[in-house]
Amino acid sequence: MDSATLRVTEIFFSLQGETSRVGLPTVFIRLTGCPLRCRYCDTEYAFHGGTTMTLAAVLDTAARYRTRYVTVTGGEPLAQSNCRVLLRELADQGYSVSLETSGAIDVAQTDSRVSKILYIKTPGSGEVDKNLWGNLAHLTARDEIKFVICGEADYEWAKRQLAERGLAAVCPVLFSPSYRDLPAAQLADWILRDQLPVRLQVQLHKQLWGEKPGV
Repeated sequence: MDSATLRVTEIFFSLQGETSRVGLPTVFIRLTGCPLRCRYCDTEYAFHGGTTMTLAAVLDTAARYRTRYVTVTGGEPLAQSNCRVLLRELADQGYSVSLETSGAIDVAQTDSRVSKILYIKTPGSGEVDKNLWGNLAHLTARDEIKFVICGEADYEWAKRQLAERGLAAVCPVLFSPSYRDLPAAQLADWILRDQLPVRLQVQLHKQLWGEKPGV
């Protein structure tokens, strides 16, 4: 563990704005780098740069905040091999850990104590071909699947995936409107009209503080 390093864009304390943990005070560890370029990405600043930190330094920084909730995000955190080491160490220290991952990298070796928030990329993302569908086999009821919906075509596509792949039986499914592209009320209307077994997910942190780093 002592020799492990990670490239880190930021570590900050905020309210969780997404997933079933919404509203909980959470430490966010945002790792640098991502192999995808989703059209709606709101963390492009994490593609490059960052600071090289030892695993011990990352853990020490997280421990400054009095919360049991930690989210490891990016970028795409699993693009760094030591991310899995970080996840294991956080779980060993008793944190309730969630991982936000693009779904384009194999999650099979992720520590079973970690809640995986697996994004399925819609056509509107521009990265639909990067979905690694085999990841669905490694999800459990403690994990979550998230679709970011850019418009009606994305919604209809996501609805088909939901039905054809039986996703609601795997774990909770979140439909989230792309912040700049689709009003949340419109997505809510579609979900209610079609009586989908999903959760509407708006980004609480953006409602509170707008679209900026560190929140």
